[in-house]
Amino acid sequence: QVQLVESGGGLVQPGGSLRLSCTASGTIVINSASWYRRVPGKERELVASFRSNGRANYLDSVKGRFTISKDSAKNSVYLQMNGLKPEDTAVYSCYILYTQDLQGLGPYKDGWGQGIQVTVTS
Repeated sequence: QVQLVESGGGLVQPGGSLRLSCTASGTIVINSASWYRRVPGKERELVASFRSNGRANYLDSVKGRFTISKDSAKNSVYLQMNGLKPEDTAVYSCYILYTQDLQGLGPYKDGWGQGIQVTVTS
């Protein structure tokens, strides 16, 4: 089973930047991917996602500040976060739909990263 490992979180001041990475432990073909975040006491939010056609969608509050991308050669998905605000503080998790068939023919599997803390504070 492929593991998805997240990195890049941490503590940053308002206005700062972080880049979250979600890297698979093996070779995969990424079909689609999403980043979610959760704050204690609140429902999980879909922050950013892209489909197999490459089209990306973003939560309104992060549009223009966050960018989701992937590097197929590195089996990784990223979330570049600029202009961070205190309200972006949360645990961020990646979700990837993938196949280990290098032709991309399937079967498809999905997986979650372990979750990583992002804290924005002065």
